[in-house]
Amino acid sequence: MKKFPKIVFIGSTHFSLYTLKKLYIKQYNIVGIITSPDNPFLKKKKAFTPVKIYALENKIPFLQPVNLLHSSFLENLKIWNADIQIVVSFRVLPKKVWNLPKMGSFNLHASLLPQYKGAAPINWAIINGENKTGLTTFFIEEQIDSGKILFQKKIQIKKEETAGELEKKLTKISGSMVIQTLENILKKKIKPISQKNIDSSLLKYAPKISTKDCRIQWENSNIESIYNKIRGLSPYPTAWTLLFFNNNKFMRFKIFLVKKIRKTHTFPIGRILISLHEMKISVKEGFISIMEGQIEGKKRMHVKNLINGLKIRKNLFVR
Repeated sequence: MKKFPKIVFIGSTHFSLYTLKKLYIKQYNIVGIITSPDNPFLKKKKAFTPVKIYALENKIPFLQPVNLLHSSFLENLKIWNADIQIVVSFRVLPKKVWNLPKMGSFNLHASLLPQYKGAAPINWAIINGENKTGLTTFFIEEQIDSGKILFQKKIQIKKEETAGELEKKLTKISGSMVIQTLENILKKKIKPISQKNIDSSLLKYAPKISTKDCRIQWENSNIESIYNKIRGLSPYPTAWTLLFFNNNKFMRFKIFLVKKIRKTHTFPIGRILISLHEMKISVKEGFISIMEGQIEGKKRMHVKNLINGLKIRKNLFVR
C-alpha cells in the first residue's frame, strides 16, 4: 500500500537519485517524476539522467520538459494531481509549477540557508574556506532559495575535504532529511522560519561556476586560497591553469588533488619544480604539491605518472 500523499519528485542528478530511492523504498506514493531532457551529445542510456534511468527501471511515469511553461507539460503535470512536490537538484521552477500542489513544493538545498544561495553551494563553501555547511529544506517561493526554512542539518567540512567528498557526505543524509521534512509537514508539526530577518550584507552566494572561474590565479592568490580553490572544484568542474614550457609553448593543465607546503623560498611565483617523485608549484608562502592532475589530451593521473609523461622537466611554469 502506497503512503499518502501523492508526490511528484523533481530532480536529475546522482544527488537527487539518493533521495528518490529512499522515498521509493519507503513506499511513498510517487505518482510522477520530472527530470531533465536527454543529453543530445551522448548515446543510449548515457544520455539519460540517473533519475530517468531509475524511473524506467521501476516503471514510474516521468516527464522531461524543455520548457517548464509549455502548455502540454503543464496539462500532463495537472493530470498527476500531486498533493506535494519534492525538488532535489533541478533548475529554477516557474510559479505555475511550484504553486500547483495544494500542500506546496519544497526543495532540498546543499547549504545552511540563507548562506550560499545558488547553483553551486558545495563548491563555494570549500572555495571560501568554510569549516561547516549542511542541508536545508524550504518551501519554494518567488525568489530563488529564499522560501521559509523547514529543517536544517549541520555538518563539519574537513580541512582536506574536496567538493566531491563533501557531496557524498551530504548525499548520505539527504534522503532522511527529506523524509523528516515530509512527515512533519503531513503531521503539521512544522513551523517554517522566514529568511527575511538576515542582514543581506552578511550573506555569501553560490552562483554557477564558469570555466573562467576555475582558472587558478597564481600571482594574485595566497597559498590557502589556491588550496581551497583546487579542492572546492575537485573533481568537477576542476581547477585549471596553463602549463608553459620552452618559453612559449603551453597546454591546459587540470589539477585535482594537492598538498600545501608552507615554506620560505626565493623562486618566482608559478615555477614548477620536479624531483623523482614530486611535482610542486611555487606560490606565496610556499608550494602547492601536485598529487593528481591531467595534462591536456591525456587522462587524470597520479603525480608519478604525470612526471613520467613530462619529457621536459626544466623551465616549466604555470600562469
